[in-house]
Amino acid sequence: MNGLRPLDLTFGAVFVCLMAIGANIAVWFPILAVPIGGASVPLSLQTFFAILAGLMLGKKLGTISMITYILVGVAGVPVFAGMSAGPMALVSPTGGFIISFIFVAFFVGLITDFSKKPSIPLYTAAAVIGLAANYGIGVTYMYIAMNTWLELDISYIVAWTSMIPFLIKDAALACLSGVFMVNLAKRIPARWLTAKI
Repeated sequence: MNGLRPLDLTFGAVFVCLMAIGANIAVWFPILAVPIGGASVPLSLQTFFAILAGLMLGKKLGTISMITYILVGVAGVPVFAGMSAGPMALVSPTGGFIISFIFVAFFVGLITDFSKKPSIPLYTAAAVIGLAANYGIGVTYMYIAMNTWLELDISYIVAWTSMIPFLIKDAALACLSGVFMVNLAKRIPARWLTAKI
């Protein structure tokens, strides 16, 4: 890494803000909350923005922006879902999804960093791999949390089944992100895309 340019810092900060907005979209639009097991779980755009961070910023800067987002939330700024903050958000059943954003940006960026030319198939494949990392880590963490410190006896299959509405939404957005990024790459100066460090 040769150091961060002001442009790189700006891009990273933009994605920290987008993650906060994506986490709390249901605060402004309550209709985007899905009732599951007597609780209301808000839909979010965080997976979409984490994938875009990897596509646009690459593995290093994308990962740094996700780590920064998590650190900002842990420090007490209400950027997590439901305008929550603090380290306890990482211990909650959905804390694994927050942690997984680091890996989403890294794996998506790792794949796209190998390609100099924007390509819908490549970007979509990278997005799907990022989605797999998001849900693989997030659902597994949720299952462990519910069966250990929350002392709820649920099976791994039930944990996955409860996430189907969110998985469908995020899968559609993951595919859309590949198309979106290719079109974005055609409209912004090439030197801006060198924010991949």
